[in-house]
Amino acid sequence: MPEEFGPYRGKRALDLLIVCVIGLPALVVGLLCALAVKVTSRGPVLFLQERVGMGGRPFTVFKFRTMVAGDNPIFPDASRITTAGKWLRRFSLDELPQLLNVWRGEMSIVGPRPTLAYQVERYTDRQRHRLDVRPGLTGLAQVNGRNALPWEERIELDLEYVRTQSLLLDLRIIGRTLWVMLSGEGAEGHPTDDPLAAPSPERPAAG
Repeated sequence: MPEEFGPYRGKRALDLLIVCVIGLPALVVGLLCALAVKVTSRGPVLFLQERVGMGGRPFTVFKFRTMVAGDNPIFPDASRITTAGKWLRRFSLDELPQLLNVWRGEMSIVGPRPTLAYQVERYTDRQRHRLDVRPGLTGLAQVNGRNALPWEERIELDLEYVRTQSLLLDLRIIGRTLWVMLSGEGAEGHPTDDPLAAPSPERPAAG
């Protein structure tokens, strides 16, 4: 791979266009999701966590809280997930607040999913090319297996995206994402024993 890739020309404009087009319906769905979180469990509606973005810069990612309030593991068992959280995860609606991250320029609609700092520390030099673009709400790995994939395989798909990204590829991924959301494909399962993904002793809580 070359020394560095970057977002293709016009990618930021596409992000803003999509946010503007879906902004109102997303707000309505988001309010319903927030209400579901609030009435089914105690605690804040949103879960905030530091992730690593383009160029290795940290930023705060927004999600709807899907677990009981408190210190939760990165890979929780089913008992920690709330009633509303189960459905939010099933349809990926817990990620909806990340449209705010897209609007702020910290994320894109399409790109590698943002990861935690301890995971980035385990990247090889080649794998660090994953950080050459903004992290995304969805990506090539998300429409090709999602959580069911080993982390190394996910990263390879992300590197393929970074290398071949284009407007047409983004539109294809967005289209396939709609099917993945409706089908719930790959929503379950996390590689808890994967050396790239396994939590560090000082891992942050999940939500």
